[in-house]
Amino acid sequence: MLAAYAMLASSMALVGANVPVAKLLAEALPIPLIACLRCLLATLVLWPLMRLVDRPALMPSRALLGNLFWQAAFGTALYNAGLLAGLRFTSALEGGLVLATLPAVVAIGSALWLGERLSARGWAAAGLAAIGIAAINAVRAGVEGEGSLLGNALVFAGVVGEAVYVLLAKRIAGRVRVLTASFWMQLFSVLQLMPFAVASLPRLAEDGLRGDIVVLLVLHSLTASVLCLLLWYGGLRRAPASVAGVFTAFLPATAAVVGVLVLGERFTLAHGAGLALMLGSILLATWPSRGAG
Repeated sequence: MLAAYAMLASSMALVGANVPVAKLLAEALPIPLIACLRCLLATLVLWPLMRLVDRPALMPSRALLGNLFWQAAFGTALYNAGLLAGLRFTSALEGGLVLATLPAVVAIGSALWLGERLSARGWAAAGLAAIGIAAINAVRAGVEGEGSLLGNALVFAGVVGEAVYVLLAKRIAGRVRVLTASFWMQLFSVLQLMPFAVASLPRLAEDGLRGDIVVLLVLHSLTASVLCLLLWYGGLRRAPASVAGVFTAFLPATAAVVGVLVLGERFTLAHGAGLALMLGSILLATWPSRGAG
């Protein structure tokens, strides 16, 4: 079981570590190009994995493909657009804290859209997440103006897109294998992003493409779109699903640490309070109830 927990923790830590990487990429390349190339690289890796693991690799039904299309639109295109655009204005540290609202947003979405009953803990988690983000933005507005407020809002738009993806995934849970679903979502994302990526090529021709940025883009794609997925679902094979959500706490914590140590961002008391509230929100939203198996 310890190995499964390590895989879950490593998956979320990689997601968090990729927030500062995404910030560096967003400052160097056009956003549509980053998202499109990331999905394209992931597609090239997922294709042979799908053929090898998900045998027989059956073509999903038209209904499933339609659901996967919208999962790609919200969970890949909107999520990446919001995250990358937001990180141009806000810090990786604060971007990671905003991403930590995902469990609470999913819980509210499940209640409003899927008609699931939201428990008292769910409402408390949503409240803590809202207070944490409001506190950070209130301090930000008084100290550094509106830039980071805009960035945090854009990242939160990405969170909403990812939450819609999670809710759509609930509708087809168990009806399509993980690698097959991931391959089709990445492929749909490439098709959706391609026109915007092509339109951004003139800017790339003007600015040029540095070798270190190419390396970062490849690492970002392989870790965020492939390795994180394999680690997460590998851990889920052994660990109870009811416990797995607790490990999302590693996301904001890792993003904060990497943002401070690698990008030299300043960790303030307000950030500490926000991180504590976010972690509390995640634990309330995902910690298994008594008797949950």
